[in-house]
Amino acid sequence: MPEFQRPRRVPSFVFDALPGAHDPAESTALAHRTAAALVSRVRADPRPPVLDRLVAFADEHGLDAVAELWSAARPCSLPGALWRIYLLHAVAVRSAEECSYLYRRGMESARGIDPVVAGAAVPTGPRELVALTTLILKGLFEGDFAVALERAAAYCRVVSVGCASLADDFDGTEPERSSRLTRRGLRYHTISEDLTGCAALWRQGALE
Repeated sequence: MPEFQRPRRVPSFVFDALPGAHDPAESTALAHRTAAALVSRVRADPRPPVLDRLVAFADEHGLDAVAELWSAARPCSLPGALWRIYLLHAVAVRSAEECSYLYRRGMESARGIDPVVAGAAVPTGPRELVALTTLILKGLFEGDFAVALERAAAYCRVVSVGCASLADDFDGTEPERSSRLTRRGLRYHTISEDLTGCAALWRQGALE
């Protein structure tokens, strides 16, 4: 994995509680507190400069800083949803060419309305792919939170189909590569299911 820059300035309302979180129960409570604080505060005042800083946070401070907060949370939880969206965006930024190709392959084979729900510009090149994940990430803090999650889930399903399609191409000639693509597709599919569950819980007022 490429090196990320270490944190320089960290928003105090997100990280104030970090010291002293040693046991799993406290770490879980911390994940939920920070996620709830971030979402509620930014959604109450979603100014463009704030949204831009949140989108760029993982690039500036390292995806490991986000992971430290939320990666161990339950998949269908508010911190779990934030972690997955940040992860999808970071992967898209760091591997835009590959992700956009997988997305296009998925669009060719996808059944149903997932490409429409995801909403990527067509043709979907690297720039359009990153723009999509950026809009999804911003959508967590402005507009309909559940819609942002559903767009992300649809995006994951399209990429998952693309991985499976490409895996089939290499099945007979490069079985190891085919297996890696199959596993990657399964991970995207799993994330899509997690985010769909999160969206349903949010609509019920039960995503915590």
